[in-house]
Amino acid sequence: MSNATSSDETFMAIALAAARAAATHNDVPIGCVVVVGDEVVATGENRREVDADPTAHAEIVALRAAAEARGRWRLEDATVYVSVEPCVMCAGALLNARVARVVIGVLDEKAGAVGSRYNVLADPRLLHEVPVTYDVEAEASVALLREFFAARRGADPHVDDD
Repeated sequence: MSNATSSDETFMAIALAAARAAATHNDVPIGCVVVVGDEVVATGENRREVDADPTAHAEIVALRAAAEARGRWRLEDATVYVSVEPCVMCAGALLNARVARVVIGVLDEKAGAVGSRYNVLADPRLLHEVPVTYDVEAEASVALLREFFAARRGADPHVDDD
């Protein structure tokens, strides 16, 4: 289900680096990169724990930084790379930012809103539809998540995987 390019893999590697950074402050390792042309405009990592902010998902952090860097909220020329499928909140933000394309590392069968549980970016009833490329560096994304949650379970076997 992937029509990825070599540049998709390059930019996803940057998203994975951001995901690794999230894990260093005990946030679920999800990273996001906003790219225009061949230029990285912004990166984001999950920051819910470190910022005590329920909206500090990687995508929201990256979209805010990209909008600030570009001086506008419309990102219609941007491709967004995210290591794990966005949730409903993040899919809505991507749609509202008018991004041109989204590239996803791995699907989130539990809470995904871009193909798993829902498909917000392909719903014709909403603002517009966004093309999506799936399974770019999926194995690396899965490995980061497994390692993170295995370490958390080792510290506390009753931890919730959210």
